[in-house]
Amino acid sequence: MPRTRSPHASTPTASTAWGLLIIRLALGAVFLMHGAQKLFEFTIPGTVESFGAMGAPLPEITAPLVAVLEFAGGILLILGLLTRLVALLLAVDMVVALVLVHAAAGFWVAEGGYEFVAVLGAAALGIALTGAGSLSLDRPLLRGRAPAWLA
Repeated sequence: MPRTRSPHASTPTASTAWGLLIIRLALGAVFLMHGAQKLFEFTIPGTVESFGAMGAPLPEITAPLVAVLEFAGGILLILGLLTRLVALLLAVDMVVALVLVHAAAGFWVAEGGYEFVAVLGAAALGIALTGAGSLSLDRPLLRGRAPAWLA
């Protein structure tokens, strides 16, 4: 007997909502902590110096931009607010880090490789494509007020 498709097959399930929440919380916490490290531990001048030493273009601009993006973006991912846009920006951040800094060191993170930034970038891109899910602030705050690609 052929299987028939449920009329609810494309409706997100509770497990999908919880799965997206778990990924957002973990990913957001990692980005939040890395941004906090750049802002408060290394400080902006130290981060600018580090970016310059790594060969990042325009470190006086890119270092504070990345620090704020990672810190604020982590918070926004945790909250599920402006999720698609923030996740896309963080994915781009990781692609740039992979290409400019980590690719030459190979795969393994212990050797400075791209293993970790690849996972962060893939997770961020996945969230950018799927959105925050129903357990987010995007749903109640932006429903119908923002383009679908943003929320």
